[in-house]
This record gives sequence, structure tokens and C-alpha cells, in this order.
Amino acid sequence: MTQPHFVSRADWLIERTKLLEKERAFTQARDGLSAERRALPLVKVEKPYSFQTVRGEETLSDLFQDHSQLIVYHFMFGKDWKEGCPSCSFWMDNLDGIDVHLAARDTAFVTISTASLDQLLAYKERMGWRFDWASSGACDFNADFGVTFPDREPGPCGGYNYKPAAPGEEMPGLSVFQKFGDGSIGHSYSTYARGLDMLNGAYQLLDLTPKGRHEEGLPFTMA
Repeated sequence: MTQPHFVSRADWLIERTKLLEKERAFTQARDGLSAERRALPLVKVEKPYSFQTVRGEETLSDLFQDHSQLIVYHFMFGKDWKEGCPSCSFWMDNLDGIDVHLAARDTAFVTISTASLDQLLAYKERMGWRFDWASSGACDFNADFGVTFPDREPGPCGGYNYKPAAPGEEMPGLSVFQKFGDGSIGHSYSTYARGLDMLNGAYQLLDLTPKGRHEEGLPFTMA
């Protein structure tokens, strides 16, 4: 890490405005990328999926509730795990409570894992979370959307993060769906690995500080 040095306010303003131009260019590039993301074609979801929720057994369509869009966070919590993934838990600490704001823009939010509903609800209570959490342990949803690899093989999705590999049995990700008036559902987007980085508000704030994420020397990031 570079050592900090002090300058006058006038000199600091010169450096800051130089960086501001780069930040503006980044914002414009990000806006363009977001537009391209929204313009992606959809894949029709025709396979039936069954989830266990606090409301009982539900289909993928049910998870939308009364909204036309659905965001699913694929939380790493395997069937035989005693607790959820610490890194996914860090992410959910950042996302808990966001569902009411997404609902104001016609979007439902749900977290899905392969562990049983009882396991999920017990961990949710322990962590003090409020978001909707569903179990996909009785269906192929997680495997089909590239986050569960029972045999550490690429599986039906072709691998994790669009690569022919399966780094672990359970991996994190996020998928987006849209439902239409005739009841059909389209899969519009999925992202994994560093693609999830932008969802973590704590990291985004730390990126503004002189020390940044301050993870140098840790056994692994987020340790």
C-alpha cells in the first residue's frame, strides 16, 4: 500500500478534478453497459420447478408474487451444511431489507438455496434477516442455473461463470427473470463470481477509502 502524502488544498483539487473526469467516463460506460444488459434476449423457462417456502410449496411463477420481475440470489447453503456460506452471508447483510425498495419498481427479490427450508429459516433467524428465502432442494433449479455441482462436474449449464469448470459443489450467483401477461417466464440475466461485486455496499464504500478493502495479507479475500 502506498504511503499517504500531504499536499495543499489547491494541489489536491487539481488531482481530484483529473480523477473526476475518469469517474465520469466510467459512469457513462457503466450506463451503456447497463443498457446492453437490459437489451439481452430472454430464454423461456419451460421446466417446472418446485420450491419450499414459508407459504408452502411454490412454483417459480409464484415467487414473483404480484410483480413482473424477479431477482434471485443463489446463496451457498448445501443440503448437508450446518450453516450458510460466510461470504454469501456478508452479501446478504448488505441486501437485507432491499426487497421493499425493489417492490416499488415491480421487482420481487428471493434468496434460494438447496438446504432444507428448516435449515434456512433457522439460519435466517440467527442472522436476523428479513428477506424471502426458498429451498430448491427438491428440484434442479440450482444446477440448471449454474450454481450447484453435486459431482464437481460442469453439469447442464456448462460450468460455473460460463466456463467449463466447477470450482465447488455450491457456488454463488444471481439470476433475473421476467414474467409476462400470459404467464410465460423468461430468464434474462445471470452473473457470478466478481460479477456479484457491485451488489456489496460495504465493498463499494471501502473502495472510496485510502486503505480500500484492506485485504492484503489475509489468507483469502473476505477472510
